[in-house]
Amino acid sequence: MLKELDLVVLTHDIENHDLKSGDVGTVVHSYDDGKGYEVEFVTAEGKTIAVLTLTESDIRPFDHSEILHSREVTSLLA
Repeated sequence: MLKELDLVVLTHDIENHDLKSGDVGTVVHSYDDGKGYEVEFVTAEGKTIAVLTLTESDIRPFDHSEILHSREVTSLLA
C-alpha cells in the first residue's frame, strides 16, 4: 500500500489535466480503505498542475532506479 509523500508514476494519460503516462506525482493523502489516493502533480518550479483522486490502477510506485524525464506542459503556455 502506498503512503503519504510516496512518489508515484501515472499509468495512463489524463488529457483534461494535460498529464501523460509516466508523469511523476506525490501522494498527499491515502484513504483508510487503501483504495484511493490524492496525488499532486507539480512543475519543476512547484506550480501545481492537478491534485487528483486516483486508484492503484491509475498509478504505480516510483522505482528509484528510474530516470526522470522533462517535458513542457502545454496547458501552462496559454
